[in-house]
Amino acid sequence: MSALRIVITILFILDCLALTALVLMQEGKSAGLGAVAGMAETYWGKNKGRSMEGLLVKLTKVAAVLFMVLAVVLNLNVI
Repeated sequence: MSALRIVITILFILDCLALTALVLMQEGKSAGLGAVAGMAETYWGKNKGRSMEGLLVKLTKVAAVLFMVLAVVLNLNVI
């Protein structure tokens, strides 16, 4: 096994752990049922992208893309 493959495998494992932790830290979608009653126009409803939940969503997307890229690279027989 080449050194590059070992490094990419370690990055892949760390990304898997980070992705799992990020998904488990997020609130469930049932927590947003206040939007049905018109609570979506509150301060937190408008600025959800700037909150901790918005940050978790963005980080989850980045970790998911990194997961897919690393999975494809590891599946190549070049390295």
